[in-house]
Amino acid sequence: MYEYFKGIISKITAKYIVLEVNSIGYILHVANPYAYSSHLHQEAKLYVHQVVREDAELLYGFATEEEKQLFLNLISVSGIGPVSALAIIAADDNAGLVQAIEQKNITYLTKFPKIGKKTAQQMVLDLEGKVVAAGSLAESKAPVQTADNQELEEAMEAMLALGYKAAELNKIKKFFEGTTDTAENYIKSALKMLVK
Repeated sequence: MYEYFKGIISKITAKYIVLEVNSIGYILHVANPYAYSSHLHQEAKLYVHQVVREDAELLYGFATEEEKQLFLNLISVSGIGPVSALAIIAADDNAGLVQAIEQKNITYLTKFPKIGKKTAQQMVLDLEGKVVAAGSLAESKAPVQTADNQELEEAMEAMLALGYKAAELNKIKKFFEGTTDTAENYIKSALKMLVK
């Protein structure tokens, strides 16, 4: 198992980033790839978790040890896989998540993609008293001006990769028309709107 990788972020896509360590590029699936935009072509340290399946070996990356621990707690719940756990982490509302679990707020928990009532109830049973609120997982960045709003398109693509439905995203996208921001900030704002 790996604890962390330290290397250069060489590529960012809607679903993952590539971290180059000693001339080897590792695909790391992360909650919000565009949160790493300011670190593109710079050295970064990411905590990792490896998932070995019959048909694939996948690496999941995290900005902090707390984020990694939250991911491990989430995937320990029956019905929550790595993709769903990343979608929950991407909302960047750990305090709200912890509060929802502690207060048994099933309605809040079912707003995450692929989390139904039974899975939300299982989250409460398995995680009550076990998760703590972590600080913000990524620092905010200055907005980037774009003519055709490619940042918004990239954000919506990343949200699709997290499991949100296109119909939901089309409603959210209309709210952001005429605005300029980074893909990371669009994702954060959209997730806050979808989870509320």
